[in-house]
Order: sequence, then structure tokens, then C-alpha cells
Amino acid sequence: MGSSEDPAIAYTTARLNNSVVEVNRKLQDGSLQFTFDPTSGFLRSALNALQIPIDSQMLVFSRTSLQGKRIGEQNPRALFFNDRVALGWVRGGDVLEVAAHDETAGIVFYTLEQRGDAGGPPQFQRAFICLGCHMAGNTLGVPGLLMFSTTRAQPNQFSGIPRHIDHSDPITRRFGGWFVTGSTGSVQNMGNEAAALDARPSHELSSVEGLFDAGGYPALTSDVVAQLVLTHQAGMTNLLTRAAWEARAADPSLHAPFTATPEQQASIAAVMNGVSSEVVDYLLFVDEAKLTDRVRGASGFAERFSSGGPRDRKGRSLYELDLSRRLMKYPCSYLIYSPAFDALPALAKAPIYKRLWDVLSGEEKDPRYRSALSLADRQSIVEILRDTKKDLPPYFQGAIR
Repeated sequence: MGSSEDPAIAYTTARLNNSVVEVNRKLQDGSLQFTFDPTSGFLRSALNALQIPIDSQMLVFSRTSLQGKRIGEQNPRALFFNDRVALGWVRGGDVLEVAAHDETAGIVFYTLEQRGDAGGPPQFQRAFICLGCHMAGNTLGVPGLLMFSTTRAQPNQFSGIPRHIDHSDPITRRFGGWFVTGSTGSVQNMGNEAAALDARPSHELSSVEGLFDAGGYPALTSDVVAQLVLTHQAGMTNLLTRAAWEARAADPSLHAPFTATPEQQASIAAVMNGVSSEVVDYLLFVDEAKLTDRVRGASGFAERFSSGGPRDRKGRSLYELDLSRRLMKYPCSYLIYSPAFDALPALAKAPIYKRLWDVLSGEEKDPRYRSALSLADRQSIVEILRDTKKDLPPYFQGAIR
């Protein structure tokens, strides 16, 4: 997969371009100030500066994180995100934790000290300690995001047993170790397995009010739809990073004075074709676990998220949610608009676009694609991309069968 310090990657030293870099610059030059709150620290200021909506709040009480000793059912960790950055807050914690999707580096981790007496403008600092967990097999060997569903901890356990999940996992395997507000209908899930709910006949929640002291938390929700969206986003982010790293690590032109023979070029192309197939399968939700009952959120996240994104001439957007049969109304990931997708090296982007067209046009005849994507789905996705994605290759104007 290429070393993180391959000269074509240089994860620790390369110039970065992500949401946090811009906020740090504004904090340093004084055009942005953070306000410190005695209970939540810089949380609200950071959310505002990074343009992360409060309705994305999710609450996780499993202790699988950097500040695990402070986390529990009475003090859950709060996670917030948009399509560029995720932020974690633990009440009473030493730092805010931030994971930013960088244009070329993949996920870059930062912490912000929760101190109001630092004597200067606050600054997010890179946190390489996070790579101990966030650069592993579950992140495809690149710096990435993790989503876990965790079994309930036994009395003699510090935490339950985590299981890595993505959008191919059914609802029945998700949300273990999380508070979940909203509804998954008649389908059972692993969320809300907490002592405060043991005596209740139903674990379905519209709010976490009364389950713990909510001082400092910006909201009383832990939205189920936000959790579904972030689970997809985590897997897609990791695949895009892996594709970019593979392409740069394999590119002879980035490793002077080396050159590639025709045989080596063919080998590189074969590798990148394999990577592109994996990326496109996930991009188009081909292996997504289908929903068997309607999912309903509780925070307004679903409505706001569905209203976002660029729209085609018919008013359609790849951000629109379905939530009855599947996650997205038009099953193509909105991260196709991300700066990281736009910055993919040609060795990765060209085969990804070619594979995407093969599937959407109907050239790919494998039944698994026909069962996952109807002709109407494929036509809608192509029409939306034609109107909203500027760098589409010319062959996307072709016929769809």
C-alpha cells in the first residue's frame, strides 16, 4: 500500500489543505476568536468555525477512544460531523479531537487543548498518536475513520468488544455502544443497551433527556440517520485515500530517477483497475445492506442533509436521503464532490471514472449490479452527474442501457 513516508505521500510533512488549516490561520491572524465555556470548553466555537451542524450530534458510551477512561453511560462522548471533518468532545476531557479529510493526505488528526488560559490564540495541533488505531487493517492501511458497534460491557470489563462496521452491515448489527434517537421501525438494533434503559419496555428514544446529566451537550439527540450517514462516509473516505495512496506509491514519475517498463506499466494498471472496482462498488452502494423498514431521525439532520448539495436541472441532488429501502434516494456517494475525489491522481481517477461509466451505462452485465441499481437509478445518477460534476469524461454523454 506504500509507506506513509513514501516521497510521493509524505504524510507527516506534506503541505495540507483541509478545513482545520483554514481555521488555524484565522485564529492566528485574529480574524477568528474562540470563546471558552467552563463546561464544554471550545466545543461550540469549534463547531461554528468548522461549520459542523449540531443536529449531527451522536453519543457513544463505549470506551473505544483516546479518552476512554472519561467515557461511560453517564458521560458519553459526543461526535459531530459534516462531509469534510468530524469532531469528538468528552465532557471533562483534556482535548477536542478532530479528524479532517485532507485534499491529498487522507484523514489528518488534530487535537485542541481545552484550556482557556493558554495565553495566546488556540491552535489545533496534529495528533499522530491517533494513528495507533486509525491506521490499521480496518482503515485499509491508511489514516482513516473507524466505526464500531460494540457489545455491552460485562461487569468485569472496561469496555465491550468492538466490531468494525460499514454500510454493508444490516441494522441488526449496528449502534452497539451508542445512544440512538429516532426509529428503525420494526427492525431491532444494538443501540441503547444502557443501565438507565434496562427497566423500560422499549429502548426506542426520541431524546436522551433524563438518562444522564446533559450539562454541556449542545443537543439532547443522538440521531440514527446521522449515524447511518457517517458510517457510509467513513468507508468511502478510507477507500478514496487508499486509491490515492496506491496511485502515488505506484507512479514511477514520482520516484525519480526510476522509470517503468511496459510490463511494469501494465502491472500498475491492473492494480489500479482492481482498486477502482472496489471504490466504485462502494460509491454506488452495490453491497449496501437494504433497509426493511423506514428509518426516522429525531434531530432534523435528515431534512437538512437532504436539502444540501449541488442540484441538477430537475432539482435532484446526490445528498437526498431515501431511508425506506436504502440510505440514499440516488445511490451514488455525495463524496464524489469532495476535494479529495477531485484531487485523485490520474492513475486512480481515470480507471474509477471508466469503471463508474461501465456500471452506470449498463456495459457491465454482472447480475449483482443489475439487482443493486435499476435502469431508473442509473439514468438518474448519470443525469445528476452530467449537470453537477464538471470533470466528467466526455463518454458520460453516451447512451444508458
